[in-house]
Amino acid sequence: MKFFREITLSAGLVLLCFAAVQAQGTARQRVDPAKDVRAAFDRLIEGIRQLDVEKAMSSYENSPRTLFFNNNGSVTLGWETMKNNRESSYAKTKDVTLEVKGVRVEMLGTTAAYVSCTWTQSQVYDEKLENASGRMTLIFKKIGKDWKVVHLHTSPSSPPADRPVLDSERPSAKDGH
Repeated sequence: MKFFREITLSAGLVLLCFAAVQAQGTARQRVDPAKDVRAAFDRLIEGIRQLDVEKAMSSYENSPRTLFFNNNGSVTLGWETMKNNRESSYAKTKDVTLEVKGVRVEMLGTTAAYVSCTWTQSQVYDEKLENASGRMTLIFKKIGKDWKVVHLHTSPSSPPADRPVLDSERPSAKDGH
């Protein structure tokens, strides 16, 4: 009886050690979901830099509900519409330089995240040099195994002086702005 108890106790300890080692290995194998979101964001940025419509659009959910708030204040609804717009504009564009700074990936759970950053872009469009900068927020959703943008909101760093702004949003001297 004592022998049986010692064997049972020894076997139990071996199983506990084995389970602890397995748990450590599984923890190491877990991928940080923020890295996958960042990879999807980086693919989008590279697609823009390379003027590769397919690569850029692969970062977005292919849905008629995908929503784009554009830098010029307009709205584009739907993946297909944005793809057509990009195909048209990329055909007239060359020499793109796009720099993103302050990239922040914020997980909102296991299937949602947002990425925010500032950006500066220059390009030759229709044989004219263009320069712009702004702020961008992209909402990502995990669809199957992939992270896809379901909403993009970008705004200019320096909106035109004649752009309507609510008085409550205007900086005042007493605010130190």
